[in-house]
Amino acid sequence: MIRNKIGFQLGLVILIAFVVVISVLGLTIDRMFTNFYNSETRMEVDELTTHLTTMSESPEMLSRETLLQFADFSNVSILLVNRQGKILASSRGYEFLDRTFIKAEDLQVLFSGKNIEQKYTDLKRNHYFIAARPVISPGQKDIQAAVYVLASAQHMDESISAVRSVLLLAGIGAFLLAIGITWIIAHLLSRPLLQMQAATRRIAAGELETRLNINRDNEIGLLADSINHLAIELQRYRDTRQEFFANISHELRTPITYLEGYAQVLRNQLFETEEEKNRYLDIIHEEAIRLQHLVNDLFELAKMEEGKITLSLEWIDLSDIADHVAQKIKLKAANKKLSIETKINREIPLIYGDGLRIEQILLNLLENAVRYTEQGGITMELDQNTSYVFLSVEDTGIGIPEDELPYIFERFYRVEKSRSRLHGGTGLGLPIAKKLVELQGGELLVFSRLGQGTRFEIRFVPEEQEVQR
Repeated sequence: MIRNKIGFQLGLVILIAFVVVISVLGLTIDRMFTNFYNSETRMEVDELTTHLTTMSESPEMLSRETLLQFADFSNVSILLVNRQGKILASSRGYEFLDRTFIKAEDLQVLFSGKNIEQKYTDLKRNHYFIAARPVISPGQKDIQAAVYVLASAQHMDESISAVRSVLLLAGIGAFLLAIGITWIIAHLLSRPLLQMQAATRRIAAGELETRLNINRDNEIGLLADSINHLAIELQRYRDTRQEFFANISHELRTPITYLEGYAQVLRNQLFETEEEKNRYLDIIHEEAIRLQHLVNDLFELAKMEEGKITLSLEWIDLSDIADHVAQKIKLKAANKKLSIETKINREIPLIYGDGLRIEQILLNLLENAVRYTEQGGITMELDQNTSYVFLSVEDTGIGIPEDELPYIFERFYRVEKSRSRLHGGTGLGLPIAKKLVELQGGELLVFSRLGQGTRFEIRFVPEEQEVQR
């Protein structure tokens, strides 16, 4: 069984292409040399026949001795025949036992004043070029004889055979060279593909740490980089998903434990005073609200995943929303002794969006700012420049590590994992906020320096024709 199927198939295609090219080239060269030798021999015979015909038109040139000398000199065989096909004179270069090449129809053509050229193979399988010309004697109107000139093709056949032998050897050498080149090319081209195949199988089997080390500045290198990037993304998705499920399990377990425990205390009346009872009821109520918020976030995220979230779009005043949210967050900020500063430009144009969703987004950003800020304050700013309207929330909190900034808007991702349960949050708020902003045609950006604070900025591009308030 061939393991490297793609290498075998690729090599087979390349080898077939080599064979086709070599075969076509060999046949072309063979045909070229064959035509060349045929053409040269035919031309030589034709010239000799014409010359001999001219000589034969003189009576004194018709002697056997003259034909013999000319034949020996020209390395051809010569026959002089009459109208009935009888040989009047001949050279000794050919055994004329086989005279089948002298045909009655050819004699009619010759004695009508036309020339004849043909190829002939005798009884011994010898090949000849034959040229025949009519001979007109001086002072006579009729054609009295015809000259046949036979040139042996043996030398030409030997030359062509030698050329074909050379071509065959060259073809075998080229074929062997093609096999070697094909194996090298197929191996070089298929090896990275096999590596990628093996890597994708390992990735599919869950080995997400698999990486390809293929450094090529071509499509194969780009494909290898894409596979590596896919593995990195899958690995990060798996890790964040596992962490998310662990966090959700903890977040669900904590309120459920409180609810179960204090409900059992109240059911068994394990309290001493009414004040203690009310305190237990308050804890149950708070944990129920916390559980409800968590479920709502999960439900909101599920709707976004399915694309089923709906917005109530209208022209809204961002300054009113900013004032309203600032009032809501002041109590939480005051409990941590944090200041809330607002910088609101009242000349901001109306924005086409969902007011409740923008309030939800802004409140989420402010709550995060309060959660991760221990001293200093929070600044909320609403303003515009020549390109867009922006609404920002900036704190003086712990900040976000630079290497985590690209991931904080991804689902299930939580910054400061070691302290996440201390600060609260499930890693769902920012992904939900970013998606809601984008659904309204805006963008949510983050700028942060570790230990100095974080700035979130919502940007909207106002319509070209501003709506008057």
